[in-house]
Amino acid sequence: MQSSLRRQLALLKSARSFRLLFVATLGSGVGTWMATIALTADLTARTHSPWWVSALFIVTFLPSVVVGLVAGPLVDRLSRKRLIVNADLARLAVFVALVFVDSAPALVLLAAVAGFANSFFRPAVLAGVPNLVEEKDLAHGTSLLQATDWAAAALGPVVGGAIVSVWGVDVVYWINAATFLFSALLIMRIPARLLQSERAITRGHWRDLADGFAPFRASPALLTALLAFGFAMIAAGLNNVAEIFLAERALHRGAFGYGLLWTATGIGLVAGSLVSGSLLERHEVRSVYPLVFLPWAVGLFGAGVAPTIWFAAVAMVVAGFGNGLTFPMTVVIVQRNTSDRVRGRAFTVIISVHNAILGVAMVSAGALLVHAGPRWTYVLAAAALLVGAATAFALLRTAPAPAAIGDEPAT
Repeated sequence: MQSSLRRQLALLKSARSFRLLFVATLGSGVGTWMATIALTADLTARTHSPWWVSALFIVTFLPSVVVGLVAGPLVDRLSRKRLIVNADLARLAVFVALVFVDSAPALVLLAAVAGFANSFFRPAVLAGVPNLVEEKDLAHGTSLLQATDWAAAALGPVVGGAIVSVWGVDVVYWINAATFLFSALLIMRIPARLLQSERAITRGHWRDLADGFAPFRASPALLTALLAFGFAMIAAGLNNVAEIFLAERALHRGAFGYGLLWTATGIGLVAGSLVSGSLLERHEVRSVYPLVFLPWAVGLFGAGVAPTIWFAAVAMVVAGFGNGLTFPMTVVIVQRNTSDRVRGRAFTVIISVHNAILGVAMVSAGALLVHAGPRWTYVLAAAALLVGAATAFALLRTAPAPAAIGDEPAT
């Protein structure tokens, strides 16, 4: 892990444009997670209704499904730099506007606008990273960005909650708006040609959209990322919904237990993502990718059968570590097995499919919790990860030797 961290810090020092992207995403990431807490608190105070809170969470990830199925070609056809900057400016406008709204429908509508902006921002960033760093540094750069995102997820809610309790939600909205302005100013300093080496020439919208699915049919590695990680999203959906019930009902530790499990997962996520770059550097995808699902599965199973909250917390560190390994590797598979011409579409496709699966899993978790309880829900989540590992092993076992990450011909 220390060797990987040294490589990542050296990359920040040597690659100026990547450093600008890193700092931009770090700032906006912390602000976004602070705002997530503020939005939830604001809507709850206005409505006292779980249905409105559910609507808020739905509009944060549903736009990515729509963008992936309808508007994905824009990420390759338009300037990625302009898309990223405009997404930041749109989110800036949303959070300035939130200071002045006084109704729940307006709040959810503005959150939906921010969700659509996020749906363009994320795939454009991930598609642009391979153009900002050398091939040998791609895994380290991607894992560092993901570690930063998860560190923001661990830090932002705590800071946001503290600010909301002392000064109110409007202060968080203003801070988040400032982070998006900060991000946009940094991204504007990156030359557009570095974020996008070539733009796709349109063949008509629907044919352009179909081109985003074509690489997954042609590449065993990409198909593995789509299908195997799809089972991981089932596990994530079940875990996310069941976690508070595991802490409160099965382990009887209330909000403290829930927060402890969240923190434990965050520690594992950051550690796993920092290590993933070194694993990708030393091993072929066929040998390592199916295995990284296993600590995630073991951790969820351990939490599901845990006799105490402390045992469950240790198990969730293990689960987070496995998740932290698996997600950046999945991103790198897409980055290294697509050409720049279709990479943005490939990311919108895989993000939309995985988020759709996540949504179905979260809805299904409600029924599972009623009929089976949180412990069995965790066990079933672990089983889904084992199926994902088996799927990855079966698909990659038939791939030719060059299908190791980075060696398969780009599509």
